[in-house]
Order: sequence, then structure tokens, then C-alpha cells
Amino acid sequence: MRYAHIVGWGKYAPERVMTNDELATLVDTTDTWIRERTGIGQRHLAGPKDTCASIATAAAIEALDVANITAAQIGLIIVGTSTPDFAFPSTACLVQDALGADTAGAFDLSAACSGFVYGLSMAADAIKAGSIDYALVIGSDIMSRLLDWKDRNTCVLFGDGAGAVVLQASDQPGGLLTSLLRADGSGGDMLYVRNNYRDKAVVSTPHLSTALTPPAATGDGKVSDAGYIFMNGREVFRFGSRILAGATREIAARAGWELGDIDLIIPHQANNRIIESAAKSLALPLEKMFINIEHYANTSAATIPIAICDAVNNGRLRPNDKVILVGFGAGLTWAAAALQWGTPRVLSRTNRTLNRVRLGLANVRSRARRVFRRLEDSLSSNVDHPVKSPVSPASGPDRSGTAVVETEREGKV
Repeated sequence: MRYAHIVGWGKYAPERVMTNDELATLVDTTDTWIRERTGIGQRHLAGPKDTCASIATAAAIEALDVANITAAQIGLIIVGTSTPDFAFPSTACLVQDALGADTAGAFDLSAACSGFVYGLSMAADAIKAGSIDYALVIGSDIMSRLLDWKDRNTCVLFGDGAGAVVLQASDQPGGLLTSLLRADGSGGDMLYVRNNYRDKAVVSTPHLSTALTPPAATGDGKVSDAGYIFMNGREVFRFGSRILAGATREIAARAGWELGDIDLIIPHQANNRIIESAAKSLALPLEKMFINIEHYANTSAATIPIAICDAVNNGRLRPNDKVILVGFGAGLTWAAAALQWGTPRVLSRTNRTLNRVRLGLANVRSRARRVFRRLEDSLSSNVDHPVKSPVSPASGPDRSGTAVVETEREGKV
């Protein structure tokens, strides 16, 4: 039987740090107000050169270092994100190219703050099925670019960052034991961001447009309808408090654990009071909840993998620990996973150096491929390919300007 173990982990937090006091110069708030209601003390903000893909790649490289493997061994890359650099290509494809992971499939997963656990579950299933041996699962979000910095209800809550883990196939029991994925789309109007191409849509969807019309204005008096986050704070708070406790009970039961057996719960870092409420509902000491929201705020899909890294660094994750990961987010979505933590590997400086060399080579190769494609396109556009067969008005020319004719009788195209 195959198992999927977490063997590598890494995180990236942008250098720019915004404290609550600095934020108070932008919006009507105070450090005390934010800390008492959320537990947040600061947040990291992406710089002008940071992209969702670049911070995801930075976290991924660190995870590969810890796992002592190369990108060439990765069979699948999943990036959970709500803030991709492009509608397409996927952020995961950009990461694949940057790493030089030539044998990896890659795709983005949109489940908001639940995205990392969703991706972890899917990657583990692929490993257990035998289709891959290694997977890279990343949560990466630049939430600051979705914020209305005049809206106190949202801008104080979020930060930017990325976290990644490497999953490896093994015949040793442990690793990710079971998971659950859930959604309730009827709550989609509680937390959302409209896309930036909705006005170009050809097909009208009035029922959905009406359902996702904000009932309230933002801090500057304008309706949140311009690519900013809209959130019904009270409803999301109630939902999160209920789901964290409920999903923890359900996943523990699936794993065959009593709540008292759990060594550590790593929850989505949305609000300290939500985590405290869940701990109280579960009748568990707050110490069993890993909390690092004070340093990062809510980094969406990145919160749980960043917390995994901090839990390891703080000595909170030990071999054979029973661990639960649980998250919730827009959609509405929620997800949980039960895992048995493995034995950490000894870091190899040689492998770390080789990974940096391979990263540089991957960049050179990517540039060379782009140059080759441009050259190929330029050469092909200068070559005249006359079409001898007559072209009917119905067939017309293809987009390259060359007529395409299919003659079934002759079996030619």
C-alpha cells in the first residue's frame, strides 16, 4: 500500500512589513482595535516586483531543499491561489517553468483560503493511486492587491505570502491519512471579489449578478464592485467558528482518533477569536491550536503551509504527532486533513547548492525556448505555402492567414 508523506516544507514572506500603527495612518483604526478583534499585529506586503508565481517559487525552492530532492523528480505541481498573475496561463505553470520541473503536470486550484488543503488532498490521492511519486503543493496569495485600503473591515485582515510542501510516496504507514473537502455555494455572496472582465461578457447571468451584489458600501462610501474584496464580516465569523470545530470533529472521526489524541491542530489563520471559539467548542486547550496570525495576518491559501513551517521551526511538530489541518474560505469552501507527522530529513548543503544551480539553468533554458519559438515563428511567417486546392467560402482562411481545406475523398488536409 502506498502512503503520501510530507517530506519538505518552505515559506516566503515579502520583506515589506506593515505594522498596525502604520496602517492606522491610512484608515480609522488603532493597533489596540486590530489586536483585540483579530489578533493581528503586522502583515507582509508584496513589493512591485513580487508576483504570485515568484513568491510561490521561492517557497517551493525551500521545500525542495528540505526534502533533499530536485524539481526534476516532481510529478505534479498544484498551486492554491485566489490572486493568480493571469487568468491563464496558471501560476503553477509559471512555477513549473521557473523550477525546470520538466516531468511535472501543473494547475491552479481555486478554493480561496481552503485551497492548500484541497490541493494537498488531491496530490495525496494521486500518489496513493500510483500515478506520481512526488508532488509539490503550494498556497500563494497577494491579497494586498485586492484590498480597498479605505475599508477598515477588510484591509486590516489580510497579508501576502506563500507556503509549500513536498509530498513523497512511501510504503511506510503514516503521512496524510484522510481528508474531507466541502462546499456550500449558497454562501458565495458572503465573501467575494468580482472579476475584471465581467462587463465584456456576452452571456448575461442576471440571477448570479443579483445574488452577488454587495448590500453595503465600503469605507469610502462606494460599493465594493471594482475588483476589491467584499466580506460580510459577521456571517464569515460565524461560519468560520462553526466550521473549524465541526470539520475537526469529522476528520478526527475519519482517522479513528479521539479529540484528546490530537497533538496539534493547524487551522486557517483568519481571526484569532475564531480559533479560540473553535478550541472552546472542542473542549481542547488553546495550546493545541497553532497560531501565528500575529505575524502574517490572513494570507489566504498560504496560511496553513506557512504555519506548518513555523510549527516545525518552533518545535511544535514531532515525529509521529497526530496533526489536523483545517481551513475555510470563500465559496463557501472548507477542508480538513488528518496526518501523522514523519521524521525530518537531514538537510544537505550540497543539494541546496545544486537546486540553486538548476534554478539558474531553468531560467536560461526558459529564455532559450522563448527565443527559439520567436525565431521559428519568424521563419515560418516568411515562407509562402500556396494552397492548390480551391477554397470554399464556408471554409475560409485559418487564423495564420493560410487557407485550410479538407478533401475527404483524397484523405488530405
